[in-house]
Amino acid sequence: MNREPLQGLGQHEPLFAQTRGDIEVSFEFFPPKTDTMAQTLWQSIQTLEPLKPRFVSVTYGAGGSTRERTHATVKRILEETGLTPAAHLTCVGASRDQVNEVARDYWEMGVRHLVALRGDPPEPGARYEPHPDGYRDAGELVEGLKAVAPFDISVAAYPEIHPDSVSRQFDLDNLRRKVDCGADRAITQFFFSVESFLRFRDEAAAAGIDAEIVPGILPVSNVATTRRFARACGAAIPEWLDQLFEGLDDLPAARQLISATVAAELCGQLYASGVRHFHFYTLNRAELSYAICHLLGVRAK
Repeated sequence: MNREPLQGLGQHEPLFAQTRGDIEVSFEFFPPKTDTMAQTLWQSIQTLEPLKPRFVSVTYGAGGSTRERTHATVKRILEETGLTPAAHLTCVGASRDQVNEVARDYWEMGVRHLVALRGDPPEPGARYEPHPDGYRDAGELVEGLKAVAPFDISVAAYPEIHPDSVSRQFDLDNLRRKVDCGADRAITQFFFSVESFLRFRDEAAAAGIDAEIVPGILPVSNVATTRRFARACGAAIPEWLDQLFEGLDDLPAARQLISATVAAELCGQLYASGVRHFHFYTLNRAELSYAICHLLGVRAK
């Protein structure tokens, strides 16, 4: 049977048909609690290292609960890889002198990049209270760390309003203060709406914030876990995301395929809007972040 050719077929290339090699990435890990988790983490670091990220950050538990493990992980990355480690530091549960001492230790170790955060209370759902002798917030923390040494400092930003914030303007004013105190860039919490990031980026520029704003990307393979993370940082989980993962509880490979597809499309749309640096929340697993980077044209070097 003869058929007419489809109109327009072949006129539009797939989203990732051309990879220009102008994208930079960074990755976030958390310090392992067990030997098995440490092995998984190190395998992930070794898998992602050939992609030559700008830096890899290591998180800090609520109330400084992972201080020693964070320090040990950063030290190992510094000593055994060619990666640039960025250690997280928070205001929670420590005096200024204690935080400054940790920062000096990092500088002497050779760490030049920090991620400065207010931090979450040790108890989930509790109200944040600054240490009586500590830094009150991330702005003060950035200022104090810059006084210790000329660190390269990243801070947090929120495309969707932070749960503790009273308004979008409050979030913007807070970010501007952190930049004025010396922050070099902001990394956003994860999000699933391109529009929310672009709107926030435009509002930040209009507010006079000239620091780089890097989108934080979370590849989702478990919606329930993601929802728990989202409650802590104010991110919205769209209904369509629930629907995509519905019925896949016992099909991990299918979940990974969908997760990579969703995150890669998000990155592709951001790329089309001028974004060239992406920060991946890896959850200490390399496969999804590696696959997304490959789609974006970030290849082993």
